[in-house]
Amino acid sequence: MPIKSLIAAILLIPAILCADGSSVWAASPAGKIANAYPEHPAFPHEVIIVDAGHGGVDGGTSFQNILEKDINLAIAQKLFMLLRSQGYDAVLNRTADYALSDDNHWLRSSSRHKRDLAQRKELSHQLPTLIVVSLHVNWGRNTSKNGALVLHQNEGRSALLADSIQQQLNPLYQTKGSIRLGSPFYLLNQVKDPAVIVETGFLSNAADRAMLCNRRGQLKIAQAIANGINYYLTAI
Repeated sequence: MPIKSLIAAILLIPAILCADGSSVWAASPAGKIANAYPEHPAFPHEVIIVDAGHGGVDGGTSFQNILEKDINLAIAQKLFMLLRSQGYDAVLNRTADYALSDDNHWLRSSSRHKRDLAQRKELSHQLPTLIVVSLHVNWGRNTSKNGALVLHQNEGRSALLADSIQQQLNPLYQTKGSIRLGSPFYLLNQVKDPAVIVETGFLSNAADRAMLCNRRGQLKIAQAIANGINYYLTAI
C-alpha cells in the first residue's frame, strides 16, 4: 500500500476525544493479540513485539480525563500498522482496553501489577522475538520538561536500538534527548531479546500533550519509532 494511502487509512479510524478536544485512536473490539499469522499456531519468523503499556484498571499516568493507557494503545496500533506495511512481522500485545494481568492464570501472585508485567515478559518467551518495543508516556513536576526518552537494557543491541529510535524522535520535539539505562524496569531486566521502553512525551507538558492526544501527532510519533526500528534492523 502506498504510504499516502496508508496514512489516510490510519487517520480515518474512529477516535475518542481527550479533555482538550483532540483525539486518540479508539481501541479495537475483542481480540487479545493481533499478529501476522492468525491461522498458524507457530510463528515461522522472528517478530517485533509492540507492547502497549498499561491497560484496563491500570490507567498509567493521567491529566484530567486523559489516560496514558489510551495514548499508548493509539500509538501502538499505528506503529503496528506501519511495521506491517514495511514488511515486518509484528505482534501487538493488546488491541483493546484491558489489563494483561487478566490473562495471567499461571503466576501465583496476589500482585496484579506483577502478574501484568510477567504476562508482558512471557509473550517474548513464547514467540520467536526479534525485538520488544514498549510504549509509555512520561510525567514530570516541571511542566516545562518535554520530549521523548528511550530506555534500554544493559546490553549493546538494546542500546543501539534505543539510540536509533531516540535520534528519530528528537526532531519532533526539537530536543537533544539522550538514551538512558533502564536498570530498575522489570521488562528490561526480564526480556532476553533486545528491548527498549519508549517514553513518547510528557503528559505534563502542554505541547507534548497536544501531540500525544492528536491522531496526526500520534502518527508522527509512530512513524519516527518505525523509522528508528528500521534503521536499527538494516544497520546491524
